[in-house]
Amino acid sequence: MAVTLLTLLLFAGARSVSCQYNASTAIATPSKTTSGSSAFVTNFELSLDDYWDLFVGPVSTFSINTTVEPTPIPSSSLIPPPPLYYPSFPIGQQVPLQAKNESWSFPKDFWYGVAGAAYQIEGAVKAEGRGPSIWDVLSHRVPSYVITNETGDVADNNYYQYKEDIARIAALGIKAYSFSLSWSRILPFGSGQVNEEALRHYDDVIDTCLQYNIIPQVTLYHWDLPLYLQNSYGGWLGSEIVDDFTAYAEIVFNRWASKVHHWFTINEPIVFCGFYPLPVGFFKNTTIPPKQQPYVCGHNVLLAHANAYHVAKSVNSSLSVSFKTNGGYKIQRTNSSADAQAVQRAWDFQEGWFANPTFINGDYPPLLKDYVSTFLPNFTEEQKAHINGTADIFAHDAYTSDFIMAPDSGIDACTSNSSHSLYPQCYNTTKLYANNYWAIGPAGDPGTPWLNKATDWVPAFLHYMQDTWKPKGGIAITEFGISEPYEELRKDLASILIDPIRSSYYHDYLQAILIALSEGVNVVGTLAWSIYDNLEWTSGYGVKFGIQYVNLTTQERYFKASAFEYVNVFNVYLEK
Repeated sequence: MAVTLLTLLLFAGARSVSCQYNASTAIATPSKTTSGSSAFVTNFELSLDDYWDLFVGPVSTFSINTTVEPTPIPSSSLIPPPPLYYPSFPIGQQVPLQAKNESWSFPKDFWYGVAGAAYQIEGAVKAEGRGPSIWDVLSHRVPSYVITNETGDVADNNYYQYKEDIARIAALGIKAYSFSLSWSRILPFGSGQVNEEALRHYDDVIDTCLQYNIIPQVTLYHWDLPLYLQNSYGGWLGSEIVDDFTAYAEIVFNRWASKVHHWFTINEPIVFCGFYPLPVGFFKNTTIPPKQQPYVCGHNVLLAHANAYHVAKSVNSSLSVSFKTNGGYKIQRTNSSADAQAVQRAWDFQEGWFANPTFINGDYPPLLKDYVSTFLPNFTEEQKAHINGTADIFAHDAYTSDFIMAPDSGIDACTSNSSHSLYPQCYNTTKLYANNYWAIGPAGDPGTPWLNKATDWVPAFLHYMQDTWKPKGGIAITEFGISEPYEELRKDLASILIDPIRSSYYHDYLQAILIALSEGVNVVGTLAWSIYDNLEWTSGYGVKFGIQYVNLTTQERYFKASAFEYVNVFNVYLEK
């Protein structure tokens, strides 16, 4: 492998070193400089292991460090919990009748599956040529960035146990598995020479899905940006990312377009662009003002996504390719005109940020454009045409909903004051009805204060998506789920596996989708988050979203009650 112009930060002032990567020797060659410490630059050769040692440090490993075949799944673990299943003994249990609504159904071709993401589940972070990502630094080096000070070094060991994981979801009757590729596994430095060992690994993941009649659904990017690209030019803040992501997409689509039909280019840019600015002192510095950084990121995301979409279509025009946005239904909290304006601001600064350019006109929604046009270049007419229409379905990660209201100081006072805490969005959110007494629904774990069960609003949300963005290929809920409250505190297996809030969430959410389907909304699929408990980014392993429990000491997997609740709704309502 070889990488040129590898820029490393020696975190002392603004000094930097530019390196050429070579696996053998390390030779320093001074270059010409001008006066001032910030101008001193050195070129030298550096191995991938050196790069890991300099920026991340030692990583943990697990005892299972080769690919393993799945073990037989005990039939006892596939018996649903009460009240879905009634054993012959003991008798006497009585529950209310749950009658089937004969006017509801999922179409025959409706796909339902589970999702996971590379850094959250794979582990094996240094294995077989993987390069570091920004999340290796964030979890290892930035104090309490992950509040539990945990890393993805081992995670669920999916890199070696993926065959078991796919066999288990197939045994449940789940039809699709959505996973992301590790960009820095395929391209250790984000660009340049390809790691063939990584491609062979993902070859087998995809082939294993097909072996078990599971639909593979692949995401190119789920937040784990190659560290080199961040240190070289600021990652998603640099325009160079567009070409690098396009080159990565060309590798991926040319490799698997004949086997994978469902693709997502980029996952939740609203969230990962919001991570900018990254913690100071750990990555390349930038002069972009902090409040502008998320929107600079988003601008490059749209251009990179559009390029990747067109690459995919040039390889195989029949592919389904989209990006995944995220958010929730915006509920006007009172009937005031100010709250109505706040709701529109929320749509423009959230879903509309990426959905309007890709589904409507290639450009930002009006209220967002008013802000970003003060510092971002306008999309050219050619760029607008290139971006518009680059999503075949409306793929949305829709967990919850929020009440929206104007800032206490008023919208105008906020938009005219860049120091306002809510600027530039200038709307407020709450989980409480206007009486400040009742919540929108049961809360998830305290580690996810943004998340309440709000399934009553799902039909209205689905109608809004269809009416506003009119996706020709329909709508897919590509992540949904809830963190079971205080699940981390449960220590015995029987208590862990009964997850009533999550079970109720899936039952009611899927029935809400059935309502929308009966009312003419074209919903084509769902992906439950997540395949099992994993590293929930800054929340670590303390917050649980999985429909399977994983013992992180032994890496044993167990189905939770919610797994059966999820599948059962399709057993009842999917057209045969």
